[in-house]
Amino acid sequence: MTIARAQLVALHLTTYYHCVSRCVRRAFLCGEDPLTGKSYAHRRDWVEQRILSLAQVYCIDICAYAVMSNHYHLVVHINQAKASQLPDSEVIERWKKEHQLPSLIQRYLKNQVSPSEAQACRRIIHLWRERLYSLSWFMKELNFSIARQANQEDQCRGHFWESRFKSQALLDERALLAAMAYTDLNPVRAGIAETPETSEYTALKRRLDSLVDNPPISSGLFPFVGESYQKKTDGLPFRLIDYIEWVDWVGRQIREGKPGYIDRNQPVILVRLSLGQTASFNLCTQFERKRCLWIGHPKRLQVVKHSLNRQRLHGFSI
Repeated sequence: MTIARAQLVALHLTTYYHCVSRCVRRAFLCGEDPLTGKSYAHRRDWVEQRILSLAQVYCIDICAYAVMSNHYHLVVHINQAKASQLPDSEVIERWKKEHQLPSLIQRYLKNQVSPSEAQACRRIIHLWRERLYSLSWFMKELNFSIARQANQEDQCRGHFWESRFKSQALLDERALLAAMAYTDLNPVRAGIAETPETSEYTALKRRLDSLVDNPPISSGLFPFVGESYQKKTDGLPFRLIDYIEWVDWVGRQIREGKPGYIDRNQPVILVRLSLGQTASFNLCTQFERKRCLWIGHPKRLQVVKHSLNRQRLHGFSI
C-alpha cells in the first residue's frame, strides 16, 4: 500500500534522507545512445549544477550525491531550524531566485500595502518558509527543470522520470554513514571509475577537489564537523579524513576483483560508531537491495513504528 509522503518524511524522527530518481527513457539521463551514437554525458553536469544551485535557495543541505547514467542518488539533511530563523526578507529573496514574485509581495517590499494585505503577505511568506525545507518541493523543482531541458533537447514531450522520487529515512549516524558511502561509491560499483577520487559527478570528488584548489574554495556541501559536532550542530557528525578512509575501505570490500582489505588501520569512525567490519560490509552491499523506507537501529525502528501508529514497518535494521 502506498504510504503518504508526510509519513515518509517525518522530521520529528530524523532530518536525514536518501533519495533516488530514475529516468524512464531508453536514451537514459546521460551516457551514449547505442543506436544513434549521440552522447548525453553533458546532462550529468546539468543535474550536479542544479543540485548545488537549489541547495543555495532551499534550507536542505547536500550530504552526498552521485549522478549516474540513468538515475541519481542524493543524501540530504533537512534544515528546518535554519528555515525558521530566516528573516522574512531573506525568505522572499530566496524564493525570488527561482520564482516570480506576485505583485502583492512586490508592493509589500515597497511598503505599499494595507494592513489586511500585509497580513495576507505574511501568510504567503509563511508558506514559502515551509516550502524552503520541504523535500518534496526541492525534488520536484530539481526533476522538473532537468526534464524540461531534456525534452527541449530531445524535441519531445512526456515523462522523463519514471515516477516520483523514492526516499529512505536514515534514523541514526550509522545509517547516514552507510547511505553516504553507498552514494559516493556508485561509480566505482558500476565499473565506470576505479577510485572514489576519480568518480566524476559525486559529492566526495567535489569535496576533494575543493581541498586542492589554491586558495581552497567552498564545496557548497554540508560540511563535516567531526568531534566538534556537539558544539557546532550545523554539520555532519564525522571527520572528513575518517569518512575518506571509510569510503576507501568499503570500496575495497564491495568491488569485484579487489580481495584486499584494511586490517590494521581501520577508520576511527568504526570504533566511534561501534560498527564492525561484517556489519559494515553487509549494510553497504545490501543498501539498495533492501527495498525499505526506514533504516536504523532496531530500537529506532520501534520508535518510528509507535510514532506512526503502524503495526508493521517497512524498515531495515542495522
